[in-house]
Amino acid sequence: MISKRSLLRLGVGATGLGLLALPVRTAPLAAPSIGMRGSIDAGKQGLRPDALSKGGDALSRKLQALITEAARQNMPLFLPPGRYAVSNLILPDGARLTGIAGATQLVYSGGGFLMRGEDAGRIELTGLTIDGGGRSLGADAPALVHLSGIGTVSIDACEIIGSQKTGIQLERCGGRIERSSISDAADYGIYAVESSGLSITGNSVSDCGNGGILVHRWTKGYDGTMVSGNRITGMGAMNGGTGQYGNGINLYRADGVTVSSNQISRSAFSAIRANSASNALISNNQCLQSGETSIYAEFAFEGALVSGNVVDGAANGISVVNFNEGGRLATVANNVVRNLSLTGPYVLEEAIFGVGISVEADTAVTGNVIENAPFWGLALGFGAYLRNVVATGNVVRQAGIGCAVSVAEGTGSAVISGNLFQGVSKGAIIGHRWKTAVTGELVGDDAAARYPQLTIEGNRIV
Repeated sequence: MISKRSLLRLGVGATGLGLLALPVRTAPLAAPSIGMRGSIDAGKQGLRPDALSKGGDALSRKLQALITEAARQNMPLFLPPGRYAVSNLILPDGARLTGIAGATQLVYSGGGFLMRGEDAGRIELTGLTIDGGGRSLGADAPALVHLSGIGTVSIDACEIIGSQKTGIQLERCGGRIERSSISDAADYGIYAVESSGLSITGNSVSDCGNGGILVHRWTKGYDGTMVSGNRITGMGAMNGGTGQYGNGINLYRADGVTVSSNQISRSAFSAIRANSASNALISNNQCLQSGETSIYAEFAFEGALVSGNVVDGAANGISVVNFNEGGRLATVANNVVRNLSLTGPYVLEEAIFGVGISVEADTAVTGNVIENAPFWGLALGFGAYLRNVVATGNVVRQAGIGCAVSVAEGTGSAVISGNLFQGVSKGAIIGHRWKTAVTGELVGDDAAARYPQLTIEGNRIV
């Protein structure tokens, strides 16, 4: 016999014992509703996917009316799974459009634009596939999703594919783009200009014609966008040029941007290119198979931290340059740079490829490991453009010249100390005027008498 105390210890009472002792016939579970609680279900409002509707303009008008009414009520609009061929959708303030990820498809039907919104407090897109459908966008439509002047944008768990221009374009927006996939855009995956408090995190951007994620400003100033944890691959440069296009992540005039923990591969030019972008934090990224310079801080910037990155396969590794344009003030630390090439994506007489790390002004280069740099491992200054550079504690192996330092007239000071060089076929530390070597080996040489601006000590060749 089982006592009540035993039943309590087992966690069942008399009713539970009865359930154990007697067979129970249970009713089948009701199929769960695929609608979203607290939302307006577009299907219940008469909106049907293409297979069940006439589609085209009538479907677009019906969906537009539902978007407008849901926004007026400050409620999400839920789109059941299916293919909706629509165009010219206006997203008003408070629009929240949601679907089932991978199953709810909004396909551009042509005749202008797919969706746009402007001057609103909040717009949200969740769980949607947004497909360009191979159709041309109108002249005033720069992207499949074009949002301007939105205080808070939320694009989450969406798929944006096949744009004949750009996938997502944001102007003067804050908010976030996250957990989404953008692919096969003829121009850019994501183009964000004049942002305020924007985060672009955890996305996949692939196979775009001219670039992956662009953070730009019309005028130079603080931006503060965070670009983190994205996978970016296969960026082309269909518009040509020498680096304006073809970058995995591109910053232009945008100050205070964080680029961290991204995985970037097969960019036609740079994995990460920061042009006139001050106080850029570029850290812990994997940059593989770049066509030109893998990580670039260039032109009119003040302040850059390039640390903890892995560069494997590029024409040049890391360049922090253009002191002639005001580019200065940086730390390049604890990076691994390897497997560089003497050839790049264009032919110019002044171009230099096959260099591990290049810096010019007010910069510390420390704790880096460079391997297989066929031209120069380290390049400190170029021509007259060298000031206040320190290179300490670096390892350079398998390079043409371990460290090329500029000794041209007018150069400033450099300290080269405590570095280790192995397999440097043309010398460990060699003075240059522009691209021409003008000294012999400076390791162990008393260079101070001839070049008092240089301090070279404690380096080792093995």
